Amino acid sequence: MKKLWIIFAVVFGFSFAILGWVGSEIFRQVPPIPKSVVTTDGRILIPADDVLDGQNVWQAMGGMQVGSIWGHGSYVAPDWTADYLHREAVFILDKWSAAEFGKQYAQATTEQQAVLRQRLQDLVRTNTYDEATGKITVAPIRAEAFEDNLAHYTDVFVNGSEEYAIQKGAQSDPVRLRKLTAFFFWTAWASAANRPNNTISYTSNFPSEPLVGNYPTSSAIVWTGVSVIMLIAGLGAMVWFYAGWHKSAENSGTPDTDPLVGAEVTPSQRATVKYFLVVSLLFLLQIMMGIVTAHYGVEGGGLYGIPLAEILPYVVTRTWHTQLGIFWIATAWLAAGLYIAPYICGYEPKYQKLGVDALFGALLIVVLGSMAGQWLSVMHKLYDHDLWFWFGHQGYEYVDLGRVWQAALFVGLLLWLFLIGRAALPALKRNDGSKSLVTIYLLSTTGIALFYAPGLFWGMRSHITVVEYWRWWVVHLWVEGFFEVFATVVIAFLFSRLKVIDPVHAAYASLLSAAIYLSGGIIGTLHHLYFAGTPTVALAFGSVFSALEIVPLVFVGYEALENIRHSKAKPWLMQYKWIVYFFVAVAFWNLVGAGIFGFMINPPIALYYMQGLNTTAVHAHGALYGVYGTLGLGLLLFCLRAMDPEKAWNTKLLSFAFWAINIGMLMEILLSLLPIGLLQTYQSVSEGYWSARSPEFMQQDIMHFLRWMRIVGDTVFAVGAVAFVWFSLVLIFSRKPRSAEPEAQPAAV
Repeated sequence: MKKLWIIFAVVFGFSFAILGWVGSEIFRQVPPIPKSVVTTDGRILIPADDVLDGQNVWQAMGGMQVGSIWGHGSYVAPDWTADYLHREAVFILDKWSAAEFGKQYAQATTEQQAVLRQRLQDLVRTNTYDEATGKITVAPIRAEAFEDNLAHYTDVFVNGSEEYAIQKGAQSDPVRLRKLTAFFFWTAWASAANRPNNTISYTSNFPSEPLVGNYPTSSAIVWTGVSVIMLIAGLGAMVWFYAGWHKSAENSGTPDTDPLVGAEVTPSQRATVKYFLVVSLLFLLQIMMGIVTAHYGVEGGGLYGIPLAEILPYVVTRTWHTQLGIFWIATAWLAAGLYIAPYICGYEPKYQKLGVDALFGALLIVVLGSMAGQWLSVMHKLYDHDLWFWFGHQGYEYVDLGRVWQAALFVGLLLWLFLIGRAALPALKRNDGSKSLVTIYLLSTTGIALFYAPGLFWGMRSHITVVEYWRWWVVHLWVEGFFEVFATVVIAFLFSRLKVIDPVHAAYASLLSAAIYLSGGIIGTLHHLYFAGTPTVALAFGSVFSALEIVPLVFVGYEALENIRHSKAKPWLMQYKWIVYFFVAVAFWNLVGAGIFGFMINPPIALYYMQGLNTTAVHAHGALYGVYGTLGLGLLLFCLRAMDPEKAWNTKLLSFAFWAINIGMLMEILLSLLPIGLLQTYQSVSEGYWSARSPEFMQQDIMHFLRWMRIVGDTVFAVGAVAFVWFSLVLIFSRKPRSAEPEAQPAAV
């Protein structure tokens, strides 16, 4: 154990040192935001502050939930960077071709096209930013292209677009529309203009656009090869490890009867029931929002003829769909942590129930307040006095909630950490075999609480590259890092609580898994930042360590088989069969959703063409629900079983729910999301990224058919989810827990 603790500390310290150093390089080399953009003939095209003002307009409208920037965001509307860049390029080429050859660029000969295309590349790839004055100087024809694009975006956002699922009046203020277009211009400029003293753009030539010479960089190709080599090497090391050094969690003498039978349920444990009730309801609501959001892809203005977009536009339903997923999963995990707390110390800490109730009220306020604020922001009710930022919609995917709600959630997490810590610290003073397991558990909860803080590290007018760096600390490190460790520890803790495995072996397995996960997971955060205005160093480190993230996931089957073996140790463990099956499903989705579908898009050359396509949605659904959502449901079941271990369960209903949910998710991916994403990838490689996201491509008959095919998997999944929620509600409302006085003392691990 001592060696493992040293390895864990070294991995943790080294990884954050690298992540911090790369972050400093990212901040130092961000694409410059100009004080103004002027033409060569002296006209001011974009005045001071208009780019940042435009970024704020985009955020308040829903930001990444309305299309994407640099590949990050939603999938129905275009990537605005790619869209602006392509429209500008076509406008300029057509203008030149008409003047010189009397015909459109598409009708010119290949030789004429080559001449014009090279001239265009010389124009847009030359970096005219003057660091001394803070000005970008552009040719007058680029100013003409700006005005043409402004007219197009004015039509899209004022009149709405069913093809883009953008509601009428999404933005109708002409001043804000011009600033919004200025922001789109700047993101496109940074994607094509070469970095100083370099031959690649600020975004490493992303997005793919042959007209302006945006092709994959040599670094993207080389580091893709290195990442594959590292993956193979990592797999070899893990095979060696499992063959010779891996220790299975040994059986400590499983008791003949359930140790939870007869154990007291404390007031704070009973108080967690309302958390699980909310988890069930939010799970259903998220599915409803997902159904509506998916349907907007084929009927952008409504739902089967109902003009739903007028009161509940796509941007709102998608915001709620992604945010509710985070909320119900996190609530399930937080509730499980609170339920376990009295087990850790062996007694009910004073006022623990009061803390549990207070935290529940705070979480409800954050959930309802943030959802209401997001709707108000999108409907233009909060733009004055920057209220959109504080109470409405920040515009950044997965951290969309307004800053006040964000800060309140962080305070709630600190309260949760306090409630866990006050139970864990006394247990650390005991000199028994559970000390290491409790220590790992406390560290993982500390990481969950504290690593939400980076979501507060940017401001309303922060550079988008800086925001992306900190945002992925939350989305990747918080969810894929510390929640991953927490999941491993909690499962080990539960089996040790049932006395199926020894706490010492549970601690060994948990600490080893944590070290392996974090060795790739922390630095692997950078794979989200290849093309977000970051230097090549982010691509190099991100590609190598994101490949290492996959290595432990390939071997999660070993842990799944061990869990099944544990569940068969004694006849009474059969009542935990379906809880264990949910844990096994976590392992399956770790391999498939996070591992296979994650590596499908993570290498630089793959992500260059795939980022922001439906291939990203494949990974997101398979990993976020598949791993974390499934574990959340499993933890809910365990806590409800622990509250009344003698109660007979309707296992037929639970069995149906389990298989329907997992088969439905697979069908949703294999019948719809994956084929759409692969077709988009082919289009992105052959024509350019803009084309893979364009309505001309996405509104083809084959795409309509594949989107409609999603209804098959969605229906199966939804029916299974309804069955699960019904099962859990019956348990919650028919539960008759054994009475317990406040001083009740459950047996410690």
